[in-house]
Amino acid sequence: MSSPRAFDAIIIGAGQAGPSLAGRLTAAGQTVALIERKDFGGTCVNTGCMPTKTLVASAYAAHLSRRAADYGVVLEGPVGIDMRRVKDRQQTVAKNARGGVEKWLRGMPGITVIQGHARFESADTVRVGDELLTAPKIFLNVGGRANVPDMPGVDDITYLTNVGMMQLDTLPQHLVIVGGSYIGLEFAQMFRRFGSQVTVVEMGPRLIGREDPEVSDAIREILEAEGVAFRLNAECISFAAHEDGVCVHVTCEAGAPQVTGSHVLLAVGRKPNTDDLGLDKAGIATDKRGYIVVDDQLRTNVPGVWAMGDCNGKGAFTHTAYNDFEIIAANLLDADPRKVSDRISCYGLFVDPPLGRVGMTEAEARATGRMLLIGQRPMTRVGRAVEKGETQGFMKVVVDAETKEILGAAILGLNGDEAIHGMIDLMYAKAPYTVISRAVHIHPTVSELIPTMLQEMKPG
Repeated sequence: MSSPRAFDAIIIGAGQAGPSLAGRLTAAGQTVALIERKDFGGTCVNTGCMPTKTLVASAYAAHLSRRAADYGVVLEGPVGIDMRRVKDRQQTVAKNARGGVEKWLRGMPGITVIQGHARFESADTVRVGDELLTAPKIFLNVGGRANVPDMPGVDDITYLTNVGMMQLDTLPQHLVIVGGSYIGLEFAQMFRRFGSQVTVVEMGPRLIGREDPEVSDAIREILEAEGVAFRLNAECISFAAHEDGVCVHVTCEAGAPQVTGSHVLLAVGRKPNTDDLGLDKAGIATDKRGYIVVDDQLRTNVPGVWAMGDCNGKGAFTHTAYNDFEIIAANLLDADPRKVSDRISCYGLFVDPPLGRVGMTEAEARATGRMLLIGQRPMTRVGRAVEKGETQGFMKVVVDAETKEILGAAILGLNGDEAIHGMIDLMYAKAPYTVISRAVHIHPTVSELIPTMLQEMKPG
């Protein structure tokens, strides 16, 4: 057998973190092998953020068109949806982004791009097909995929995950979504706006259980007003084939014992792509869910091996994956001791209106035992929202009464996913809330009411 090809570094996976790290390493004069077994760009580019938000944009256009009369705009005839064109648009966005990542990598000096499935042979050697590669530094950026729980009857039906949803070019008559969290709710609203009947089945007593109840309730009300049906407290979910598609059996506190749909989407979480990498041959530890165990600088238990992105369980977002790259590059190349524990949790739910979230919920803040200040303002009292005719939702902030530091915030409403960044930046600065409450913001914007909300906080 021939000797392994030697590199300074091997990167497995071309998601959000891998290509950027390859750029930094090669710019530093290191030789890099980057291995990708399928699509360049990872989940975000191919089956996640970019194509889904493209679908959200199409759904918003349809929704706004139906509301045209509210703005004094006259459209003739009903609003129609051409799902083939909707699909083609989102596929074009993904294809262009994927092609851009691949072109960037293949044109990068000092890199060898290899397409294939990498598996560890030892702690410093991987196999791709018949070829062996070795390096003193190996970085795992292998991402995750939709979780398919072993629910009764799931193997007897045809079901969709986020991947299959990207391939639909006809409109489901009745889309049943199992899972009332972030991914499921985004698909629920967009396909209702496209014209499908939509039912969301959730085992818990409310949607997106990690959020404060008022956020969950407001999102449910928003979607119910658009015609999305919900079956909560679904204690025992099972599936069976049906002449009209799929029968989803639910045991709920109220309602019929089953829902029959033409299509079923499973949106019940994600799992890491770590089960076929040969991690045991390298001695790399994983937790009980399959996530690679890493320290505060994203090092695994095996010296010379790092894990970044969705596979390490430290975050499930594009922005956390990219920050993983930044942390590793800072430590290895910049003598800058950055660490994961410095990161403040923030994310968005991209229903319409969107939810922007940072830090603790009110429930989490109360659990710390601190004295709190709480501010809240409905979007009906935000001029920009009133002017645009989009006044659903509210903004909320939780502050430590002693330190005056913001502990967490949520903005469910027009531009909430953008306006939240003022809160995020202040939290990273560890500055008191008065920095924003005394700031003069631009009128008319959503952000201008954040200082007003902070000025009106009350002990909570």
